Amino acid sequence: MNRRNLLFRAAGLAAVVGGAWWARETLFWPAPDLAFAEEGATPWLPYARRANVPTVKVRVEGRDIIALIDTGAQYSVIDRRLVETLPAQRRSLFDMPLVAYGVGGGSQMGRGTTVEVSLPGLTIGELRAAILDLGPLASAGGLNTPLILGRDVLEHLVLALDPARRHVRLISRDSFVRPPDLASTVVRSSGGGLVVEITVEGVVVNAVVDTGASSLLALDSETARAVGLMDGRAQTSATSLVLGGAARAAILEARTVTFADHLYRRVQVGVFEQPPLPNFPGALVGMEAFAGRRVAIDLGAGTLHVSQPLDLTVN
Repeated sequence: MNRRNLLFRAAGLAAVVGGAWWARETLFWPAPDLAFAEEGATPWLPYARRANVPTVKVRVEGRDIIALIDTGAQYSVIDRRLVETLPAQRRSLFDMPLVAYGVGGGSQMGRGTTVEVSLPGLTIGELRAAILDLGPLASAGGLNTPLILGRDVLEHLVLALDPARRHVRLISRDSFVRPPDLASTVVRSSGGGLVVEITVEGVVVNAVVDTGASSLLALDSETARAVGLMDGRAQTSATSLVLGGAARAAILEARTVTFADHLYRRVQVGVFEQPPLPNFPGALVGMEAFAGRRVAIDLGAGTLHVSQPLDLTVN
């Protein structure tokens, strides 16, 4: 298996909860309590897993685990098996009308829990998380991340990424100062996420910025047809981690993709099947789009700042 396919398999949200969708307007989901250290930010934290998606070591109710930081997940999620291992006095369960859908159409009914999460420089108290079966995403044979920190946390802070160094930092909005080499990218807020215009072989597509996805771009089959990728060109397949399991995805090559004022050539694009749901994203921009760049994402303010890579074209 080559490295590209390994990252596509290990990567999250073209693959998993970035495709998850809940009716937020009908669900009471209070904001977590964020307590930063005096510096107003965590230190730069190294990725805790080899995949190119941001993962960090955290402590949940006294247990050390790895969490995936995911702008594609509408809510934070905790694996059912992890909840079952917590001491009884640390479990806080509640029922709620929750249904989660993943790429490929799989769905789960879930309950909720409230936990405390701590990492260097930040404590996240009263975090409500959906209890779901994350399958390989939470297992030792997959990404081994039984906790996903979603938009319900990330919309209250600034997420800084340095993919070349494989480091991530969480910063309070009041403490964030934009580095001068990071330029603003035109985005719009939608459903708590950020949507950016990209072009695929000259055709404009609206894509959700998804730090839980490893590949540069993933499209649902309808969007792939609309931009002309389903024209009989050669394709391969890969296995993606999805909600509670795995699914096959077609891999096609796009001759050109533009994103954040940068041109990419010969881009491997994953094509997935979209569940028949409103507001389900038809395109996802993942971490490969930020290779060689630095990023600052503020979901709450609806801003995305990205540095430019040194080369003008990526082949």
